[in-house]
Amino acid sequence: MKQFLLFVFCTTTFFAQAQNKDEKAIKSMLSAQEAAWNTGNLEQFMIGYWQSDSLMFIGKNGPTYGYDKTLENYKKGYPDTAHMGKFTSTTVSMKRLSAKYYFVTGKWFLKRTIGDVSGYYTLLIRKINGKWVVVADHSS
Repeated sequence: MKQFLLFVFCTTTFFAQAQNKDEKAIKSMLSAQEAAWNTGNLEQFMIGYWQSDSLMFIGKNGPTYGYDKTLENYKKGYPDTAHMGKFTSTTVSMKRLSAKYYFVTGKWFLKRTIGDVSGYYTLLIRKINGKWVVVADHSS
């Protein structure tokens, strides 16, 4: 019985440490996106997204598919730093779905000279080739 309890304890500890490491990596990726946005660098901001035609972004105009189309839409919607403003984001929840997927919910805010805007987002984040990337984004 002691060996079984030791096994359960060690296994639980291992998975908790792995989850902590993954959550830190995801938070780091999201922070890097925030920093890139605040320097007006949309290409750098997009590094947090999956570079695939299967990337899905859902905004006020419905779904968009593909990394290039998502970047193009960001450039249209935020053509300069006045439109981009200063971005802040707060994670509301981060749920581990599996070893390769997380579901993140948060709030975003843009402080802008042309008028502030804010909303919420949900992200499906997947570990691909050892890197956490957004594979689906629903922002409103």
